[in-house]
Amino acid sequence: MTSEINEYDLNHRAFVLLELVAETPSHAYNIDQRIKERGMRNWTNIGTSSIYNIINNLEKDGLVESYTEEVDNRVRKIYTITNLGMEILRNKTYNVLSDFIGKKDEDFYVAFSIFHILSYEQQLEAFTNSMNIIKTHINELKNMLAENSQMPLNVRGLFVHPIKILETDVEFLEWVLEEIKKRGSQFGPEENG
Repeated sequence: MTSEINEYDLNHRAFVLLELVAETPSHAYNIDQRIKERGMRNWTNIGTSSIYNIINNLEKDGLVESYTEEVDNRVRKIYTITNLGMEILRNKTYNVLSDFIGKKDEDFYVAFSIFHILSYEQQLEAFTNSMNIIKTHINELKNMLAENSQMPLNVRGLFVHPIKILETDVEFLEWVLEEIKKRGSQFGPEENG
């Protein structure tokens, strides 16, 4: 099963929907409402009609399962995450957080919103890995800037701008790690469902 978890390709939209189902058993309309309420359509491309297709594919793949319930004389299909789905979700979350390189990444926002599903150790490791990757990239850019120090401003600025953005990402990740360490293992998956 471990290779199945590591090899499963959870695309961005499936990642979002699986995360929402993991929060609480949901029907498709409820998922759509949470996407709207949270402003998720500002950073993800999930249309109302695509929810049904994606959730059905997740069910076919065994990541979610469903049951029906009747509410106000209407039958609704309720989706819940399976054990396999949760393991794949944890794996994807860890990998996205661990490999974050400081560029705009839709999956980072999803992974960050549910990083509590990881163990305390996984949280520390993932954010530390990401921070180290970004620091290495900053150093590479600074070396390139030094090599091009005689170039005009429009060329040097192409190094300075990403350096400043990446330095902000490092500050953010340092803050996240500090907050996780303050809370200790109390901020792990056991306390957050």
